[in-house]
Amino acid sequence: MNINSFYPVLLTNQIGATRDFYVRYFGFQVTFEADWYVSLRSADGRFELACVTIDHETVLTESRHPVQGLILNFEVDDADALFRQLIETDGLPLKRKLVSEDFGQRHFITADPNGVLVDVIQIIPPSDTYAALYQSG
Repeated sequence: MNINSFYPVLLTNQIGATRDFYVRYFGFQVTFEADWYVSLRSADGRFELACVTIDHETVLTESRHPVQGLILNFEVDDADALFRQLIETDGLPLKRKLVSEDFGQRHFITADPNGVLVDVIQIIPPSDTYAALYQSG
């Protein structure tokens, strides 16, 4: 199989607020926008994210509820700088404090307007115990 693209689509009843969140705080750009669907792409063109209204005809009736139980990971160069910007300056909700983990991440968690958890991660060296668990390749 040849996969040409892969990206999450968030089911939401707050399409404008969701669009604005990812554009403002994570630098995404709108590539398509209708009143029921928004397609976003990172400024460098490497990553995509979309959102669709929960009541659109393309959404299966039994699935017409806002997204839940999802964490979006954003790997960045400097989690501390983004913590200061997003949490301390911009006032986004803090769901998990900034911490360094033995498994090789320095990170904090915030949330988008739908309650989707957004984990902002900086890769750091793991402890010896965790380093042995990483697969090469």
